[in-house]
Amino acid sequence: MPGRHPGTPRLLRRLNDRAALELLLAKGPLTRGELGEHTGLSKVTSGQLLARLEERGLVEVSGQRPGGRGPNAALYTVVPASAYVAGLEVLPDRVTAGVADITGALIAEVGVDPCETGEPVKTVHSAVRRACDAAGIPLGRLRALVIGTRGVVDPRTGDVRFSFDLPSWHAGVLADLRATLGASVTIENDVNLAALAEHAYGAARGADDFVLVWAGVGQGLGVMLGSRLHRGFTGGAGEIGWLPVPGEPLPVNVTEPQSGSFQRLVGTAALNRLAATHGLRPAPAHGLGPAPGADLVRTAVETGGEEFLDEVARRLAIGVAAVTVVLDPGLIVLSGDIGRAGGQALAGRVERAVARVCPSRPKVTVTEVEGNPILRGALAAALDQAREEVFSSTVDGMPS
Repeated sequence: MPGRHPGTPRLLRRLNDRAALELLLAKGPLTRGELGEHTGLSKVTSGQLLARLEERGLVEVSGQRPGGRGPNAALYTVVPASAYVAGLEVLPDRVTAGVADITGALIAEVGVDPCETGEPVKTVHSAVRRACDAAGIPLGRLRALVIGTRGVVDPRTGDVRFSFDLPSWHAGVLADLRATLGASVTIENDVNLAALAEHAYGAARGADDFVLVWAGVGQGLGVMLGSRLHRGFTGGAGEIGWLPVPGEPLPVNVTEPQSGSFQRLVGTAALNRLAATHGLRPAPAHGLGPAPGADLVRTAVETGGEEFLDEVARRLAIGVAAVTVVLDPGLIVLSGDIGRAGGQALAGRVERAVARVCPSRPKVTVTEVEGNPILRGALAAALDQAREEVFSSTVDGMPS
């Protein structure tokens, strides 16, 4: 029976380097001794590791830790400029692009009108170039680019399989983007990215299993199981707008998102009808057209529209309960325009409504992600790619 092959010195150095870099990002800046305490490495090995990473331009001395009787200890941190990433949110009327350094700090954020170019590749290239210009870095310095779009993204090909309001985003766009901007370009469903942002920065930090409910003009879910996104076989996991609901008609045309039963129950038109029955008028007035659902919910919270909020919560709870009895996630995060507008007042009502109709009783809370959750999720996904590449190549070219 062949014996086991012990790890080579090269492999061990790579593993130690990666652990140190991730620790510096999470807890830094740290001294050589503190790094050794967290990793279990000796001071000598920690010193050699830091010297190696400093030579490669990945860490630097950022200050000193006052000591006792001896000299102050140098504090080490990851060099922010060692890698850059970009993230985009693509909407029918606006594209938002951001650039972050390897620490996750947002350096620049710009918006462009997609009508300026009229097609995806030119629009993305323009947005990324402007974001890089605003950040003061060449476009070629980007290590990863993640794009968030509405619609279904095929997990096998990475292309947008279907998007109702972004018809120009179709199969073949990803290949064209990679030909123009490099192989690191990735397209992801926007609500999935919002779930990634919630897991990294928001109410789901530390949660292995949770579901993000995106309540807005359209309805969606981001499902995280075992700290991994669940996209489904075709990428359609989370399209909750199509959930069949008793009393609501089934769709006759599945290419029309507004015809989904759950969408009919909680969409803009439904909330406007519900508001009218409760005499709720949003402020400011929205002319003759329907008011955004978020404005109706916000007005109800501000003016004490208890019955309206109770009914909105009851309707949202139908979707939450359907997910809960299948996945039992333990945590539900309300996001989207309506989730943010309703805040904890709506989240608490949804939690109580779910408990009345479901044997499981998940905690329901409101998003804690600041800023644009889809852009932040895109940057978080891009950072994962960039760090994997950078942190796994610290010993390239060194002898085994």
